[in-house]
Amino acid sequence: MKRIKNKIKAIVRLVLVALCLTLVSCNSEELEVQQNFPFELRILPVPKEVANGQTVEIRIDIQQLGSYNEGEYYLRYFQFDGKGTLKYFNDPPYKPNDVYLIPDREFRLYYTSLSTVSQSFNVWISDNFGNEKQVSFQFNNID
Repeated sequence: MKRIKNKIKAIVRLVLVALCLTLVSCNSEELEVQQNFPFELRILPVPKEVANGQTVEIRIDIQQLGSYNEGEYYLRYFQFDGKGTLKYFNDPPYKPNDVYLIPDREFRLYYTSLSTVSQSFNVWISDNFGNEKQVSFQFNNID
């Protein structure tokens, strides 16, 4: 009987110690929720050559490495060789270095060549937490 009482006392002590440790470790009333998840870009292959006036479709998929649905993504681009336009679906062409909201995580951009020389431009995709990825595109002219 004494042995059982000692075991019960030991179990009660362990439970009390665990309870005290739990209470001491919870020094903040706020629950911390991770919202800042990095992302990767999946880009389907694009042609290496384009003719003047030709439009090339660029398919991009933003793959978030966590499960936070409130993330917003933005795009900006800058063309440093040649001349062309970049746009989303039927929207007006993007202006270089302006920031545009991306409506979906899977989307298509359309680049139209306006040049008879090779063309190069960079696209930056960022989220509302400051994470950013850069993708470069280069097209040789086939005219």
